[in-house]
Amino acid sequence: MATTYEAIATVTVGSGGAASMDFTNIPQTGYTDLLIKYSGRVNAAVDPTLKIIFNGSTSGYSSRVLAGDGTAAISFTGSTAYAYGGYVCNSNHTANTFSNGQIYIPNYTSSNNKSVSVDDVIETNATESYVFLAGSLWSNSAAITSISLDPVNADLVQYSTATLYGIKKD
Repeated sequence: MATTYEAIATVTVGSGGAASMDFTNIPQTGYTDLLIKYSGRVNAAVDPTLKIIFNGSTSGYSSRVLAGDGTAAISFTGSTAYAYGGYVCNSNHTANTFSNGQIYIPNYTSSNNKSVSVDDVIETNATESYVFLAGSLWSNSAAITSISLDPVNADLVQYSTATLYGIKKD
C-alpha cells in the first residue's frame, strides 16, 4: 500500500522570536496520520525540553523518555501537562546550531487515545551531542485539531521552523 506525505503548513519564527510554533485548523479528512519535522533553538540557557500540546489541553499526558549524550543515558517516565517533543538547542550550545527532530502522530482523528513518538538530535560542535527518543500518550478521545510546540521557560529564536505533514494511505 502506497503512503503519501503532503505538507499542510509550515511555521518559521521571525526576527523577534516566538513563544511557540502553532498549527491550527488541522484538516480532519484526507489523512490518517500526522508528521511534524522541526528545527529549533531557544534564546536562554534553560531546560531544552520542547512541549507538545494538543487542542490547548494541559492534562492527560504520560510519557516515557530515553536520552543520551554518548557518555551517559537518562530514562524516565511521567505524567505532565504536555507530551515530550524532544530537546532544542539553547544558548549553552554552539552558536547558530539548531536541533532537528520529528514527531509522528498516528490516527489523529480517531476517538481513541492518541499516541506520539519523537526522535530528536542536538549536536553542539563542542563537548556533547544528544539523542532523544520519547513515546507519549494523550488520554483523550478528541480528534487533534491544533498542535503547539512550546519550549520550557524560553522563546524560540529566529529561523526555528516546523512543517506539519498529513499522511494519506492510498
